[in-house]
Amino acid sequence: MTKTAAIIGGGVIGGGWAARFLLNGWDVRVFDPDPNAERNFEEVLGNARRSMPGLVDVALPNAGNLSFHHTMAEVVEGATWIQESVPERLEIKLKVFQTLQKHCAEDAVIASSTSGFKPSELQEGAIRPEQIMVAHPFNPVYLMPLIELVPSEVTDPALVAKAKEVITSVGMFPLHVRKEIDAHIADRFLEAVWREALWLVKDGVATTEEIDNAIRYGFGIRWGQMGLFDTYRTAGGEAGMRHFMAQFGPALKWPWTKLMDVPEFTDELVELIAGQSDEQSGHMSISDMLRIRDNNLVAMIRALKGQDFGAGALMNSHEAGLRKGTILSARIDELEDVSQPIMTVRRAVPLDWTDYNGHMNEAKYLQAFGDATDRFMEMVGCDAEYIATGGSYFTAETHIRHVDEALAGALIEVRTQVLMGAGKKMHLWHEMYEGDQLLATGEHFLLHVSLETRRPSNPSDAIVAAVERVAVAHVALGTPEGAGRAVGQRP
Repeated sequence: MTKTAAIIGGGVIGGGWAARFLLNGWDVRVFDPDPNAERNFEEVLGNARRSMPGLVDVALPNAGNLSFHHTMAEVVEGATWIQESVPERLEIKLKVFQTLQKHCAEDAVIASSTSGFKPSELQEGAIRPEQIMVAHPFNPVYLMPLIELVPSEVTDPALVAKAKEVITSVGMFPLHVRKEIDAHIADRFLEAVWREALWLVKDGVATTEEIDNAIRYGFGIRWGQMGLFDTYRTAGGEAGMRHFMAQFGPALKWPWTKLMDVPEFTDELVELIAGQSDEQSGHMSISDMLRIRDNNLVAMIRALKGQDFGAGALMNSHEAGLRKGTILSARIDELEDVSQPIMTVRRAVPLDWTDYNGHMNEAKYLQAFGDATDRFMEMVGCDAEYIATGGSYFTAETHIRHVDEALAGALIEVRTQVLMGAGKKMHLWHEMYEGDQLLATGEHFLLHVSLETRRPSNPSDAIVAAVERVAVAHVALGTPEGAGRAVGQRP
């Protein structure tokens, strides 16, 4: 069943919300009186379509339908999630909520993107105050996973639970803020760092570039995967947080910062900071900076996926949800018909799989075919649990043919045929497609090996039966063109 989200306000944040829902298969309905709203949306959606699929190693759902509407009554029709992202003026938000609640479903989540207002303030004069909460995102919403979910004392707990479920389902993390507080949690940290940075610039201690370097080359990377307290815990060595606090706690009394003493925003200070910022990054356009930002975020989160840590662990969980219920999570004994090549990979080509020509590089063809082999091994029962018992397949020989180009963002599928499966041996033929276009073929010959002796050994009876079932069914497919070829061999 298609789910529908209503987006009220089509700026950068509203557009990011729209992209997050749209590319996760939701229909998105947008209300924004700005005549340029559709054009502004396209820029955000273009960036999202380019970068967001690279966060996971399985294809996202088919995108939902995007539509623009002239009234709030129209936009909330059928919506189960309503996201308000209008300007940060309380009187505007209150008027919007009053209008929305006259027309929306009573069990729809109404969430505000506000970074400063508390939900109790947003609920003033509401028809159903229990329906309103804060869901504060971080830019770009289509890549950044954190949502500060802030209910008030009167917010319906069932709707809070529903909001958590929805946020998680689109690959984001709902941080339930248990007590209302101005600026929630994350922005209070950012505000403290911002104030201190202003003083460091004003007092001539550091330039804007030097401050940014301190963050991006230092604690920013650590915080990005471990947070604040775990970072400090590790700084305490084996003794942990207690040792860290005993060693560094006295420093809290030293006059290191001016966090509660905010410098006046004089013209001189604004000009100083703006001038240094221009000198630091003025050689790049904002569009270039946004593209670099998205590339870096995807690369960092993908790196964290490999360690199953932080935001990467979140993406792995989201990916598992995307696979669930599809052939990409099925076992051979769950499939009634195995007479055709079996889809073992379906994913977008991520940004970091491409080279200087914009093409998928050679190593990533091997990775895609290696992933296909690993997936087929799982399907026949040679999974992590089985490998832990001491047996696995080792690839003894590989041959790849590059037939056509694959570019970043291309939705590729790998279909696998078993050429031989008997005893210790398994001979696989992979074909990679974009739509109906053949991109490459990969041929893998594998031997089952004892991990104890590192010598060929017989797999379990269940694995032998599963492999042979597919091999027998695939005999009718015949030998594929190109199978058994050598490098440089003439047609």
